[in-house]
Amino acid sequence: MIVDAHAHFLPAGYPEDAPSCFPHMEPIDGSTSRLLVFDQMRFPAKDVFFQAERRVEALEASGLDAEVVSPMPPLLRYDLPAGDGLSLARHVNDFGAEIGAYAPERIIALGMVPMQDPDAATAELAAIKERGLAGVEIASNILGSSIGDTRFLEFFREAERLDLPVFVHAMPSPMDRLPMSAMGTYVVGIEGMFAAASLILGGTAAACPDLRISFSHAAGGFPMMLPRANYFWGGAWNEGPVDEDRAVMHDDGPSPFEYARRFYYDAMVFDRRTIRYLVDLLGADRLLIGSDFPAMLREEPGGKTFREMELEPAQWADISHRNAFRWLGRETDELTVHTHAHAHAPA
Repeated sequence: MIVDAHAHFLPAGYPEDAPSCFPHMEPIDGSTSRLLVFDQMRFPAKDVFFQAERRVEALEASGLDAEVVSPMPPLLRYDLPAGDGLSLARHVNDFGAEIGAYAPERIIALGMVPMQDPDAATAELAAIKERGLAGVEIASNILGSSIGDTRFLEFFREAERLDLPVFVHAMPSPMDRLPMSAMGTYVVGIEGMFAAASLILGGTAAACPDLRISFSHAAGGFPMMLPRANYFWGGAWNEGPVDEDRAVMHDDGPSPFEYARRFYYDAMVFDRRTIRYLVDLLGADRLLIGSDFPAMLREEPGGKTFREMELEPAQWADISHRNAFRWLGRETDELTVHTHAHAHAPA
């Protein structure tokens, strides 16, 4: 069994009486795709974004059993007025529930909330669960504020209480120090690191020990900086015993490594050497297969790099599907899926 834990959907359309700040979809002549128009954005969306039948066909073609689909990140528009943001979230969530209902054993949909209004976002989590959505996606920053800011703590407490997993998608924010061409590359890595580190340093990880949270693209630069953070905390190289004479930021713990190993990470990092590092540093029980499909093309077959890495059988089982179901709070045998016997074992 193989699960793609990072894929996206877009609603097929939006209400005619929607506020003017809503996006809309326009037909593209001679194509089954549609053009997403959202302020200055013009994004040609393939039909697989919004047609459940096409999603299942795409899973079959990639040799995958299931996918976790979340709203396309540009929909996470926290700059909208709070009321409009809630209306947009509810429309997107209704569509997510609809596309997931087509093949619930194969398409597992997440919803979204208006994080620009933390109270409304927190209250909406119950509605997400009632709709049958599997969890919630948020961006890595909310109007420039880190998700570890205490303003958002009650949101994470409520997600923990409701047993809803959270997916944090890196959301590039323009900055003066790098050009716009870096938004989808280096800035994604910076955003992932800021988001994960803020949950540790801001106290959310300590306050919500049972929160199940995943970060897109392995939380960017976060895993590379963990050893340094752990040295500052414990004063030891190679995660050795605490040396308080060398530690400059020691507390009663847990250590940065211990917090980081509570999180899950979509290991869409484009290189087997980086995956090896993540397995060694964080553990195979923390990693998920992801693709960003259909915004990006999947490897063919899906998870190709992982299949070719000669992982130990237990590691492959964890990364290919067990971790996804642990993050979602499900048992693997809850889902009856069509299997692709020719493609499931790593080479």
